[in-house]
Amino acid sequence: MAAHRSGPLKQQNKAHKGGRHRGRGSAQRDGKALKILSKKVRKELSRVDQRHRANQLRKQKKEAVLAEKRQLGSKDGPLHQVLVVPLHERISLPEAFRLLQDKDTGTVHVNEWGSTHSFMLLCPRLKHRWFFTSARPGDLHTVLDMAKVADTIVFLLDPLEGWDSTGDYCLSCLFAQGLPTYTLAVQGVSGLPPRKQIDARKKLSKAVEKRFPDDKLLLLDTQQEAEMLLRQLANQKQRHLAFRDRRAYLFAHAADFVPSEENNLVGTLKISGYVRGQTLNVNSLLHIIGQGDFQMKQIDAPMDPFPLNPRVIKSQKDPGMAMEICAPDAVADMEEDLKVLMKADPDKQESLQTEVIPDPMEGEQTWPTEEELSEANDFLKKSSKVVKKVPKGTSNYQAEWILDEDGESGGEDEYDDIEHEDFIEEESQDEGSEKEEEEEYETMTMGESVHDDLDDENVDDEAEEKMLEKYKQERLQEMFPDEVDTPRDVAARIRFQKYRGLKSFRTSPWDPKENLPQDYARIFQFQNFTNTRKRIFKEIEEKDVEGAEVGWYVTLHVSKVPVSVYEYFKQGAPLIAFSLLPHEQKMSVLNMVVSRHSGNTEPVKAKEELIFHCGFRRFRASPLFSQHTAADKHKFQRFLTADVALVVTVYGPITFPPASVLLFKQNSNGMHSLIATGSLLSVDPDRMVIKRVVLSGHPFKILTKMAVVRYMFFNREDVLWFKPVELRTKWGRRGHIKEPLGTHGHMKCSFDGKLKSQDTVLMNLYKRVFPKWTYDPCVPEPVPWMKSEISLAVPEVDME
Repeated sequence: MAAHRSGPLKQQNKAHKGGRHRGRGSAQRDGKALKILSKKVRKELSRVDQRHRANQLRKQKKEAVLAEKRQLGSKDGPLHQVLVVPLHERISLPEAFRLLQDKDTGTVHVNEWGSTHSFMLLCPRLKHRWFFTSARPGDLHTVLDMAKVADTIVFLLDPLEGWDSTGDYCLSCLFAQGLPTYTLAVQGVSGLPPRKQIDARKKLSKAVEKRFPDDKLLLLDTQQEAEMLLRQLANQKQRHLAFRDRRAYLFAHAADFVPSEENNLVGTLKISGYVRGQTLNVNSLLHIIGQGDFQMKQIDAPMDPFPLNPRVIKSQKDPGMAMEICAPDAVADMEEDLKVLMKADPDKQESLQTEVIPDPMEGEQTWPTEEELSEANDFLKKSSKVVKKVPKGTSNYQAEWILDEDGESGGEDEYDDIEHEDFIEEESQDEGSEKEEEEEYETMTMGESVHDDLDDENVDDEAEEKMLEKYKQERLQEMFPDEVDTPRDVAARIRFQKYRGLKSFRTSPWDPKENLPQDYARIFQFQNFTNTRKRIFKEIEEKDVEGAEVGWYVTLHVSKVPVSVYEYFKQGAPLIAFSLLPHEQKMSVLNMVVSRHSGNTEPVKAKEELIFHCGFRRFRASPLFSQHTAADKHKFQRFLTADVALVVTVYGPITFPPASVLLFKQNSNGMHSLIATGSLLSVDPDRMVIKRVVLSGHPFKILTKMAVVRYMFFNREDVLWFKPVELRTKWGRRGHIKEPLGTHGHMKCSFDGKLKSQDTVLMNLYKRVFPKWTYDPCVPEPVPWMKSEISLAVPEVDME
């Protein structure tokens, strides 16, 4: 029997679409197929496995924190460096150090270099080593420099007022720079009556909450309280500063200077101290704060002069005689053979070149060769051949003197006319010179008479006049932003020849490589700064660097150092050195985001000399101010405003962010006042700072959409020159110049609507500006701040 077969008229139904209505099994199968094809196979963990993995990560982080805490101040790690800062003038710093220097707690080694307010405390019972230093809030640079390398800062507070105006100013600077781990201690509570002690502590805790929330106050009046403070310092969790965690740094405990044979003013500086932060390589550059960048010759590894448990060596002749090894001189003598750790390799050593040496002939036309000259002469001969009709037998020399039909030679009459014109011009010049001499003589006599009538000038009066002028300029800038008066003695097309008009400040194109100044040939620029920064930071985390490990006591041989650095250290000033990352010694354009400090209200004009604390560096420069926007062009600001954050642009050495920024201004009395704080934004020479100039005019006659404008220009040629530039008004109208009227600068303009009689016509002109090359790594020491001199700028703390 034959099977049934469907015919051609059988109904054909559509296939089911499985794309939208997939089951769980099909989705899982498709997902597994995609995961197999992907490069990175991510294993799906169950809830139990996810909890186990989270516990493992938490445990690893906890162990890393404990290992860091145990290493700091241990026998194998660096000394726990503690900076003690008294925030009130009534606090007795020697009394606080006397309580901490207890012989029952441990061994005390007083620093021998100039400053008596620093000592070592070795405590075998707590298995910890401390290095206590101190700085008064008035010594601003010393406080900021030592806070950059301190592991912990101890703030000493007064029981009644907490801190005075000088201490408040110091706290503002330290918070802006970045605070490491800190502890608050109160001195003098026991000296108050018993009834007032509890009230004083409550009021002080309430006042401290504003600056230090969730921080406890420790007392420092007895020996037991000092021991509790030491335990708190030893067990405290460490806070990190980003700019020092990626670099090796060292605080000098001892130094020696070996002058060179050629010049006694320059030589090799030997710095001894503990390596911190990262591994120190001898081939990298070393930056000494306030002094500059230097190269290292070698690194020595002497024995630790401050061991936690000093070794006891018994004499072979007399076994009963024992000697503790802890003196630096004895250690140096015994470890002479094991001293050199690493020497610099000239092939791998970083260069001290900070600027690009520009070639003045680059891009210029070279001197032509003999072949080029001969080719040019042949070309001139070919091009200068002229066909002339000459009599037969005429030589080439005679043919040169034969003129064409339209050519005429100048005769005697023409020569006489030229000579007569020259004689008239000479007479007019002589008359003009006599008039100029008479005018100069009149102006000189007027100047002398005015000078005779003036009284003797005073320096303070001049400073007041300059400050008053700045206040006026700042006020005018707020009322009439960027408006300038068109000069009448100079043509506007000459005065503003470097400016241009833009259809739109935001969208109009502007080439960042156009018309660069000569200083841009001296700086370095990255092709991609962000990628370079990421690559260098990744190498620091992953790559093993050869050199002195963290915690080792080393001696650095720094070459070509001025003798003034050593004398500065012998006077008791701190000597702090940071290793530089690749390219950080080279000059470029730094951009920093800053905000105006609330305690300073004096006007700060652009291109004034300011003092910068940028990360671990300190230098002087004259910056530009510009708006902080996301566009490709940024408007130039003439003054440092107080309401918004601005970008400061300056020539300076390359520094990889993050890095804090503090701006100081040196006053006429030698003190440095904090004017702005912020952070480093980028290192980008292509960031365009555009200066705007606004020319204003007034409507003279107003028609429907036409108006006659005057007082913007004062001659016809300027109107024709600036005719393509668009106009705008303060009330939002847009327009163009149609044509000039007359010869006095009046012009007919058309607008998109009817003008009001009280409206003002404006023209925006733009040009790119660049900072001045005034970088100076040497900053003068400021006059110490006094309470009476900053009480007006920083308010007192109200304990009520």
